[in-house]
Amino acid sequence: MGNRRFPFTEGDPILSNSQTLPRADRMGGRAWGVLVVLCGAIFLEGIDVAMLNVALPSIRAELGLSTATLSGVVSAYVLGYGGFMLLGGRAADMYGRRRMFIAWLVVFLVFSGLGGFATEGWMLLLARFVTGVAAAFMTPAGLSIITTSFEEGPKRNKALLFYAGTGAGGFSLGLVIGGLLTRIDWRWVFFTPVILSAVILLAALWLIKEPAGEERVPRRLDLPGALTVTVAMLLIAYAVVRLEHPGQGWGWTLASFAGGVAALTAFVVVERRSPAPLVRLGILKSGPLVRANVSALLFAGSFFGFQFLVTLYLQELRGWSTLETSLALLAVGIDAILAPTLTPRLVARFGNTRLIFGGLVLAAVAYALFLPLDLDWTYAAMFPSMIILGLGFALAYGPLTIVATDGIAEDEQGLAGGLLYTAFQFGAALGLSAVTAVNVAALGDGSREAALGGFRAALVVPLVMAVLAAIVIASGRQRVSAKEARLASEEAIPAS
Repeated sequence: MGNRRFPFTEGDPILSNSQTLPRADRMGGRAWGVLVVLCGAIFLEGIDVAMLNVALPSIRAELGLSTATLSGVVSAYVLGYGGFMLLGGRAADMYGRRRMFIAWLVVFLVFSGLGGFATEGWMLLLARFVTGVAAAFMTPAGLSIITTSFEEGPKRNKALLFYAGTGAGGFSLGLVIGGLLTRIDWRWVFFTPVILSAVILLAALWLIKEPAGEERVPRRLDLPGALTVTVAMLLIAYAVVRLEHPGQGWGWTLASFAGGVAALTAFVVVERRSPAPLVRLGILKSGPLVRANVSALLFAGSFFGFQFLVTLYLQELRGWSTLETSLALLAVGIDAILAPTLTPRLVARFGNTRLIFGGLVLAAVAYALFLPLDLDWTYAAMFPSMIILGLGFALAYGPLTIVATDGIAEDEQGLAGGLLYTAFQFGAALGLSAVTAVNVAALGDGSREAALGGFRAALVVPLVMAVLAAIVIASGRQRVSAKEARLASEEAIPAS
């Protein structure tokens, strides 16, 4: 590990009163406290998104929002989150992870509250955009605090798996909590995150400290790089969001994609020439990091696309209530229990890559089992898909986080986190857009049977994305196996 100093290591009095630990993966009081605070933040981000999705019909009914404005309430968050994630991740490395985490947690708190007081559509759009920007800075900062506080190995893996499970649990529970709060008043969907944010903020100020003895090296912001990458991410995110509305024409969508690609090309040119680049392009030469991010993009796309289709199927085609739909999806939340308990043991035994592959295969099986859905399906027929998907999520999500940050230098952990969450966010947006486009194209004459055919056609999208993600991970495993075999062969030559 060189000269890297991890706040929570064996023999550190922060962890326990003794100078040694009987187990290498044991964590003490303050370490658990910091982890709980950071898990609270990712739980907050998950529950915030899920609760809003459930409350959208009630918001439209009270404020009289058009369909375009209502869709924009969701898209505004995606634009802020996806557009600023890379910049947010790098800012954590450059200006201090604790500082970025706490500052943007405050922004998250304030604008979530402002959303609750909204009386016009534009107020909601502004609140959600800035909240998304805040999450884009806060989330990679929180992840990098974990990866730089816990030494690579069992302790970090345990922390990351606990963190991943909490985030997934926030989304699953948010569906149910959002349904309950919406029955009282949709504004509580915005006020509840304010209360949670305040508690997390107070705990963070007390528990999270800047690493002792860490030298602060002044860094000049690569302004051209920051500007071009942010413009590129915003344009690409906007283009992906517009894919959900093929009826609006392809002109702006194609123009946004073209502009995003042009800005991304300009960013690469700027970074190659910059003496202090915002993003060291060499980080993308890491095979495991690239495969983890591509798989994360595809996996997130499959999951959010599936969840969106199931929600529409149950509410619009079957007439289930919001709360009934939320409870039906709650089984997927089993990953919140399995990720911090079962997954660490499986990682220790089988390794991250095998576990990710197994999780993706299970996800594909879950989607395939849902393909024969019918107009009179019972929940018993749906349950196998829900529980298998929850198990697959528990196996894949946390290990993907581990692989995407393992072996990355400490001063680039924020960047690695930014890349990973950019992949998750763009994957979710792409999955939603793809299933929406296929569903709309296959609707037919508008009858219930035609609508069912549209859902069946769109369900192929999550299945294909999960299979592609499994192939990407399997290709990495084959390369590792080939490298191991070559090294073994080279070691055997002198012995002969």
